[in-house]
Parts: sequence; structure tokens; C-alpha cells
Amino acid sequence: MDRRDFLTTAGGLVVGGIAMNLLGGCTEPFTLSSLKAGDIKESYQTQVLVLGGGPAGVCAAIAAARQGVKVMIVEQGGALGGMATLGVVAPFMTCYDTTGEQMIIKGIFEEIVDRMVALGGALHPSGIRKTTGYSAWITDGHDHLTPFDAETLKYVLDCMCAEAGVKVLFHANFVNPILAGDRAAGAVILTKGGLEAVRADIVIDCTGDGDYAARAGAPTEFGNPRTGRVQPSTLFFHINNVESRLLERDVESKLHTFRRIDGVSHRALHWHVLKAVENGDWDISRRSVNIYKGVRDDEWAVNTTRIARVDATNSEDLTRGEIEGRRQVKMVMDFFHKYVPGCKNATLKCTGSTLGIRESRHILGEYVLQVDDLLNGVVSDDAILVASNSVDVHGRLSDNSTEYITVQNGRWYGVPYRTLVPQRVENLLVAGRALSATSDAAGAVRVMPPCMAMGQAAGVAAALAVKGGTTPRNIDPTHLRKVLLENGVFLG
Repeated sequence: MDRRDFLTTAGGLVVGGIAMNLLGGCTEPFTLSSLKAGDIKESYQTQVLVLGGGPAGVCAAIAAARQGVKVMIVEQGGALGGMATLGVVAPFMTCYDTTGEQMIIKGIFEEIVDRMVALGGALHPSGIRKTTGYSAWITDGHDHLTPFDAETLKYVLDCMCAEAGVKVLFHANFVNPILAGDRAAGAVILTKGGLEAVRADIVIDCTGDGDYAARAGAPTEFGNPRTGRVQPSTLFFHINNVESRLLERDVESKLHTFRRIDGVSHRALHWHVLKAVENGDWDISRRSVNIYKGVRDDEWAVNTTRIARVDATNSEDLTRGEIEGRRQVKMVMDFFHKYVPGCKNATLKCTGSTLGIRESRHILGEYVLQVDDLLNGVVSDDAILVASNSVDVHGRLSDNSTEYITVQNGRWYGVPYRTLVPQRVENLLVAGRALSATSDAAGAVRVMPPCMAMGQAAGVAAALAVKGGTTPRNIDPTHLRKVLLENGVFLG
């Protein structure tokens, strides 16, 4: 491919001159003469390119590199971990089966947890049970969570990538795919040095929103096609200097009042929220507070903000959502100070530097995961992970509703490899919340432990494709499962 073909493939980035109507009806030509073909530098060559350093992406990169191929991961932020670090989303949701007896999400996820525990930056899920402060006093789907410290996780992920030989590039934004016909062949990225090309044999899209897949021409759906909505977003935040015993005593005295009314959860601190609503001190579309005790006794993670109708593929929507999220954080902090025992002197430790997105695009893959697959405990022959996370759908009935359905048949369900393989585009895998699943099914597997397991599977699959001289679509799933088992993955 010559330079001209590359630029065309990369999305027509070179513009000789465009006529633009500016203020006052001016019709003078506006020329982007500084952007030339030579300004897109052929900077990197790799075998596997991972776009996005979140939970799925970092596990994909580590897994692929451990299989002996050259791997590069591109992340727009300044740390690995995505929602777990930059978004301060915690704890990790359950990695156990429905009985609470067996850990079923293992592999790289378990290694990460063990490393954090050894450093004092996490509590092992084996000792974290439902109906405690660590689980926000929630029962269904909240047994064996993993409280962790985001800074410890950043360090652990840096170490694991370095040990595996992963090339990590921070502060780099995906711009456009590089395609050779219907085949992914790399990406154009924007760095502090300008536009740069990364050539790759296989691309793994871990952007969360399926950005690469969509721009490469893979078919996708947005949100829930039946309702035209996406699940509401949230801005996580952490508080400290909490007198935890007072807070816990207050909540535990009211556990018998936890209930659901017209799809709206009334759980921790709902009695204080009611007073705040009556006094005009609360206008958030939730009627209780999801608050999770952290690694340190005086620290809690709060998942209570709710920002409806945010299109995560639109920068203006994300901007609106993040500004609104910070407004809601201020309101919740005022609420803690005024109404909640043990929180009079609580301080805001941090807010997420990125909005917590529950849903945007879903790719249409070789198989579309159905909610009945999960509820009925279906494990296909090409399952690359098993999980038990409940179907968790926010905002479908109303802006403040939550639907929560647990697995009804069996101890777990499987996620097929085919859900990671998009239609129409070769040499591309998608891992994370943009996998091929219905909106409801994605509500279960979008949480971080399953996403990390997806990432590990995608990384191994990409490496096998490279070494076998084939495409991810054509690798043998039986062989993929064998390699995953050899690397500590539990498949039932």
C-alpha cells in the first residue's frame, strides 16, 4: 500500500482545501495546508494491537504477549485499568458461582487480585460476603466482591505489562482504522507528536464503545433498539474520614426496610434520602445510596449519581454527563454531611476522571448473546469464560428504575467466543462491554471481571491466529479453550 492508498484507507485525513462558512457569512477558503501526507508517521509495527487499556484491554495485551507475540496497547489516559482506575469504579463485582462456593473467574483476573492482596491494596473476594458494607448490603449478585485500591491496581498492571513485554503507549487517541480490503491492518492514532500509524496483524478493539469496529464497517447496534435508550451513566466517587461503625450501625438497623417499589430500589440510606427529597436537598433519580466499604476502614466507594441519556460516542454528551455528574457528587456530599451518621466530617477523596458508561454500541458478531442464555445457564462448546453476574438493567422502566435478575438454572453461564468476532471485518476482535450481546444480556457481562476474562480470551485468540497464519474467525475454539485452561482459566 503506497502513501496515497494508506491515507485514503485511514479515512481521508489529508485535506487540500475546504470551503467553510465562518462568522458573518465569510466564504474565504480555509486551508489545512499544514496537514500533509508525510505528517502521518509510520511509527509502529506490531503483531497484535490493543486499543484501550481498560480491564478488557490490559488483560488482552498481557495474555497475547505471554503467548510469545509482539503486542502494543494504546490508551488515551495516563494509566492502565480504565474504569477500575481512571473511573474509580470499585469493588470488582462477583467472580464466584451462584452458590458462593467456587471462584469461577480466574486466570489473569485472579493473578491481578492476588498481587494486589499481597501489596495490601485489595481484600480477597473469598472473605467478602453479601449483606455487609462491602457489598452495599445487597444480596442478589453481590456475594464475594473484591474491594481494591486504584493506585495499587495501576502499579500492578504496569508491572504485569512490563513483565510480559507489552509495549504501552499512553496519551494516544485512536483516530481511524487502517484497512486492507475487509481486513484490519492497524490504526491511525493521535499522540503528542501528531498523527502516527500503527501497523498490526490483528487488532483487538477494547475501546468500550466499539469505536474501531464501527469505523471499520462492522455492523453494530446502539443501546436497546426496542426502546431507543441506553442505560444511564454514573460518576463514581470515593469518600474517606468516615466513622464507619456509626454508618454501618445506622444501615444495619434498617435492613428490614430494604425493598423495591415499581422497579425502584430502596436500599441503603433510603430513609435519609426520603427526608432529603422532602427538604429539597435531593434531585437525583435514585432513592437510595449504593455505598461500598473499601480496603481502608474509613473509605467508601459511592455509586449513586445517575445521568440519563448519555451517548458515549458523542463528545458533547460526555461533556454534559461529566459536568452533571460532578454537580450530583456535590449534592450527595452535602447529603452525607447533613443526614448520614458517621459522615459529618467525611471528605471527598476523588471522583472518576471519566464517566462510568454502562452501555453504548454492541457489535453484531458471529453470535449474539441472549438473556435467556444467561438465565438458563447455557455453556456453549466455544465458551471462553463462565460467569454468574446477574442481569442488571438500569433506566428501562424509568430514569430511576433498576431491573435485577439472577441466574435461574445452574451455577453459571458461558460467553461464546463467537461474541467477540464481529461480522464483515477480518483480523479484528472486540472484547469488553461492546461484545455481541443484546442490551439485556450485556447488562450482566459488562462488569469488570467478565470483561477481564473476555480480554484474556481475545488476547490468546489473537496470538493463536498470528502464530497459525490464520484469522481470529477461523481459529479452532477447542484449541483456544485448551490454551485458556492451561493458563488458569476456569471453563466449568
